[in-house]
Amino acid sequence: MKYDINILKNNNLPECVMDFLNYLETIKSKSHNTIDAYRIDLTIFFRFMMIYKGFVKDDKIEFEEIDISNINIDFLRDIKLRDLYAFMSFTEKYRENSAYARARKVATLKSFFKYLQGKAKIIIDNPTIELESPKINKRQPVYLTLDQSLHLLQSLDKNDKNYQRDYCILILFLNCGMRLSELCSIQRDKIRNDTLTIIGKGDKERTVYLNEACLKSINNYLKVRNDLKALPVHKKFLFLSSRNSPINKRTVEIMIKKHITNAGLTDAKYTPHKLRHTAATLMYKYGNVDIRSLQSILGHENISTTQIYTHVDDDTLRDAVKSNPLSKL
Repeated sequence: MKYDINILKNNNLPECVMDFLNYLETIKSKSHNTIDAYRIDLTIFFRFMMIYKGFVKDDKIEFEEIDISNINIDFLRDIKLRDLYAFMSFTEKYRENSAYARARKVATLKSFFKYLQGKAKIIIDNPTIELESPKINKRQPVYLTLDQSLHLLQSLDKNDKNYQRDYCILILFLNCGMRLSELCSIQRDKIRNDTLTIIGKGDKERTVYLNEACLKSINNYLKVRNDLKALPVHKKFLFLSSRNSPINKRTVEIMIKKHITNAGLTDAKYTPHKLRHTAATLMYKYGNVDIRSLQSILGHENISTTQIYTHVDDDTLRDAVKSNPLSKL
């Protein structure tokens, strides 16, 4: 048997970056989305460094066309903290990155240079040790209220050929708070009674508990879905597209935008992730769910991520003040 090892290489990236990405995938078990984010961040970083260090002589060359494949060990060892500050300034002023996006790039650089120093043994000094992450103002998550959620579900056209599928997708998002990638990859044999096993971030397996609404919508959809003529390799997936292939993330995004618009809920940009926010908020607000349980339900590695869902509205704050035993004096 012959193996084409060349497909593992990317001639557009420095060898050290490819080694790092392979390390993230094979040893750290990072998701493909995470690896893609690291690849993009490092590509932008090294293209900037090529300009900043004076290696790009053609002033008319497009940023995306700058060749970074020949970056070597000497280049890496010459990178200092001041260069990183210059890069962060570039991402803010020229690429208009938000504090959140810049913080992600700092995390990428810290992880990369830590690997170069500790694992690859390429550099002696790590320039990111003193690199601080931009301060991120806590953003209140955008979510649908209970009434808006009910209105969205009731607004779906029951005569639409994809009604049962779309309704089921919305029900799962709004009740279980799963990620878009998790929903698209649901397999039928992973549904057992009232539990669903899904693969979350970092290929970590977790159990999702299905309530009555979820089970009912899945059963109603399966009555229609079973009639679809999907290829054997595709039949294991729960949600199929109009072409009888596993539904992809973009299709779900377009579908949700369509139903949100049809429901007249256009005041904010509602996405699949905003529906995840909605599920978490409704569970926390109406279900007496503690923060640790919510962390487990959402599949968050760090509880600090879950804490954004503990926001309370003005009515809750007002009621809290009124409940003070001294309020009637």
